[in-house]
Amino acid sequence: MRPRRAGYEGIVATVPITVPYQRYSINSAHWWLGRALGALLREAGIAKHDIDGMCVSSFTLAPDTAVGLTQHLGMSPRWLDHIPMGGASGVIGLRRAARAVQAGDASIVACLAGDANQVDSFRNTVSQFSRFAQDAVYPYGAGGPNASFALLTKHYMQQTGATREDFGKLCVAQRDNALHYRHALMKKPLTLRQYLDAREITDPIHLFDCVMPCAGADAFLVMREEQALALQLPFVRILSTIERHNAWTQDVIQTRGGWTVDREEFYEHAGVGPADVDVMQAYDDYPVINMMQIEDLGFCEKGGAPEFVRANTFTIDGSFPFNTNGGQLSVGQAGAAGGYLGMVENLRQLTGHAGDTQVANARVGLVSGFGMINYDRGICTAAALLARSDS
Repeated sequence: MRPRRAGYEGIVATVPITVPYQRYSINSAHWWLGRALGALLREAGIAKHDIDGMCVSSFTLAPDTAVGLTQHLGMSPRWLDHIPMGGASGVIGLRRAARAVQAGDASIVACLAGDANQVDSFRNTVSQFSRFAQDAVYPYGAGGPNASFALLTKHYMQQTGATREDFGKLCVAQRDNALHYRHALMKKPLTLRQYLDAREITDPIHLFDCVMPCAGADAFLVMREEQALALQLPFVRILSTIERHNAWTQDVIQTRGGWTVDREEFYEHAGVGPADVDVMQAYDDYPVINMMQIEDLGFCEKGGAPEFVRANTFTIDGSFPFNTNGGQLSVGQAGAAGGYLGMVENLRQLTGHAGDTQVANARVGLVSGFGMINYDRGICTAAALLARSDS
């Protein structure tokens, strides 16, 4: 029997930052992460030496890790974590930073994620993404996630009856949301007809099922509530978090993620259920993963996401607001910052600072992370439940 986890009382997240994305950039990951740090300092009204903890996620920081970045940025943290977990990095950064502050190992933790995107950045990333990629996939011309997600998507369609129209509805809704988000790179409306007629990438994946790599950075701060109040910063409370790695290894192909292992504890710890969630941000490198997260986090039964999609709008002003800034499918995927995109959006939603993407009366938000695809499955999953503060 597992001991009951401590709560996160008195620990808050604040100051969501996005360094505007660019399709290509000659600047390094260090430059993007430095810009994010500078924005955190300005928005919080603090000095660099006030930050004594740091979480870092980046695919293009190599050969440096978070340790090398501290020298580059002129930082001297007493607590440091390097989180190379892709789309799960934002939630995992939040939960580890929160525990560090709670334990007194740090007072203010800067959670930073960002990546460069030069002309050959994506090719270099996928060719060296994992030992499996280096040895068993890339040398045979199958580099990158498209083929893996084509397998997952085709299997999901066969098992559930999901159609391309169902995936398209999610993509079109996210594009509608992105048109209200100033940092989104996709600025043109998307119709279902355009989605269905787009060129095939690898059956059944077509163009608008795929994220567009770009450069950018996102960040936020974790601190004690009294510090946020003293600094007059709007903040959100942390209700519950989970992470799980390499779950369900016996499954021949991934049909469920690690969220299902810990879901009951996740909601029990938060004291809320799926029906209480006002806005959801899910990691969305491909729409089939949106479907999986909707099911695995309890918003419908397993295999029921196609019907759930048909019954909801997913738009900011409609039913089940979802990826309200457009998600990666319409904002762009700035490498590891893709794992932070939903987190900073929910921090804005729950502090009432989301601007044109604001969901009315949003009080409870869920952020879901999924990362590190390794041939037929993503091996990192995480989720966080956050709540609006009335302070």
